[in-house]
Amino acid sequence: MDKTVKALLSEVGRTYAEDAGITLKDQPSPLFKLLALTNLLSTRISADIAVAAARELFEAGGGTARGMARLTWQQRVDALGRAHYVRYDESTSTRLGDMAEKVVNDYEGDLRKLPPKAGRDAGTAREILQEFPGIGPVGADIFCREAQAVWLWLRPTFDELTLRGAERLGLPTDPSRLAELVGERELARLAAALVRVAKDKKLADRLVKE
Repeated sequence: MDKTVKALLSEVGRTYAEDAGITLKDQPSPLFKLLALTNLLSTRISADIAVAAARELFEAGGGTARGMARLTWQQRVDALGRAHYVRYDESTSTRLGDMAEKVVNDYEGDLRKLPPKAGRDAGTAREILQEFPGIGPVGADIFCREAQAVWLWLRPTFDELTLRGAERLGLPTDPSRLAELVGERELARLAAALVRVAKDKKLADRLVKE
């Protein structure tokens, strides 16, 4: 089992935030960037394209709530287009703008206000996250999986998709037992890796054979 986990983390143990160039910290800009990335990942489009789109939006000035809100609708569409995020570019541009406005208006641009609002309860946080345009149950799971890297009260976060990946590898499907396989600092990386396994049976089969 330890061998499988080591191989898993070595091969695909990257968070989606890391892929998008986000150095996740408990600070306004990184937390907003994670929310924007979550919005992009929530659409039926490949994770690679969503990550590339996030990078383009951040490069264009959308790395903070106020920055994203200041971008015009067309500037957001253009950034999405550069990343080939074209099928949902117009509706996503609208959702990103509305989401940014909500963060500015309800949180003064600072998502560090969300934990006390949620009472540092993971279930309540998921409900609150779904108040943001473009974030549904899947998006709430994505955000919590990644945010557990800096919000300790979310640990351990292993949702249905991550547990499906664990099952494919013959790992425990109880979140507490699964968390015991790695140190607390590795939980977000483990969760992201298990998502990749859940979406890629060939990857799972290869890791089991190693």
